[in-house]
Amino acid sequence: MARHAKNISQGNTATEHLGVGVLALCFPLQKVTAIIAACDKADKRVRDLPAALMVYYVIALNLFPGVAYQSVLRWLLSGLQWLGNHQFRVASKEALSNARQRLGALPMQKLHEQMALPMAEKFLPGSYFKDMLLVAFDGSTLALQDTAANAEEFGRSSNQNGDSAWPLARFVALVECGTHLIFAASLGGYKDSEMHLAKSLIPRLRKGMLCMADRLFPGYEIWKQFAATGSHLLWRAKNSLPLERFEVLADGSYLAKWLPKEERKKGSEPVIVRVIEYRLTDPGLAEDKGEIYQLITTILDPSVATAAELAAIYPQRWEIEITIKEGKTILRKGRITLRSKIPELVKQEFWGIILAHYLVRKMMAQAALDKKRDPDELSYEGSIEIIKST
Repeated sequence: MARHAKNISQGNTATEHLGVGVLALCFPLQKVTAIIAACDKADKRVRDLPAALMVYYVIALNLFPGVAYQSVLRWLLSGLQWLGNHQFRVASKEALSNARQRLGALPMQKLHEQMALPMAEKFLPGSYFKDMLLVAFDGSTLALQDTAANAEEFGRSSNQNGDSAWPLARFVALVECGTHLIFAASLGGYKDSEMHLAKSLIPRLRKGMLCMADRLFPGYEIWKQFAATGSHLLWRAKNSLPLERFEVLADGSYLAKWLPKEERKKGSEPVIVRVIEYRLTDPGLAEDKGEIYQLITTILDPSVATAAELAAIYPQRWEIEITIKEGKTILRKGRITLRSKIPELVKQEFWGIILAHYLVRKMMAQAALDKKRDPDELSYEGSIEIIKST
């Protein structure tokens, strides 16, 4: 709430405005303006809060969680005045809300779709497996302001004790493992399944990628749709998946036919997958109590990737878990709910979070590329502070 909002200390040195410069460098004004026009959101008259300014403002809000709306605007405007020698007026909170509503969510989404692209090179640790770019996807939820509009649009979780305290939105994200760049995402209501939302990620996959996912996702249809992109897949599967083994390979993996009963009744053709099974053991447990992992992949030839190699590379999928934590928790300083009280602004704020995370991670990735270092050696939280205050 506003009474808890903080202010940003103001300074006069050039270095204190570099954060705005990084923002404009990552998202060039010409590109922002073109996207706004394509979304039919261009300003019809001269305004104190033009649409392009509001794009940068929504991103900046997520660099300063918990900071007062007008204070974030003041930080942004002071930097823009220093960069362009323009004078701006700090608007009221109501005017900011109205300007955000005029902009809507679509320009933020389109900005991400057009600007957020994979950028890892093969020498970056954890970025490639042989000639395949490592990517992974997963989902999570975001708690929202408790308003009737948000609850109606997004829904709530419930159990035997009643409904959750806040409405919840569900999202999925597709990440470049080596850099943690989110290059595709989708937002929906709490009752939208992650598998359903994941289908919107399909257009961002391509040949030359190795896409990893956890055991929630393997389904006959979605597997076929993801595989049709040309990207190789390496997904963990539930042990209950109906896999009919028909050929054991030299490395201990095997080929199997995958055809669920309902698809068999439709006369569908089986999908051929390669299955890798291995056990993770804990030194403190008896070996036979270790967890059994079952991976399925589109890489059918062991000469391309052995079972041991695929089992060793699969833990890179955890980079998506870390990435989600960066966006949900670290970037937002542990705040429980988003700021926005109406659904369109929730969607806009979501894309603002994704774009702010992309800004930080792109800066880190570029630094790692320039120095030929592992991006994991750089501090995500420290990089946020550099953007804000160096």
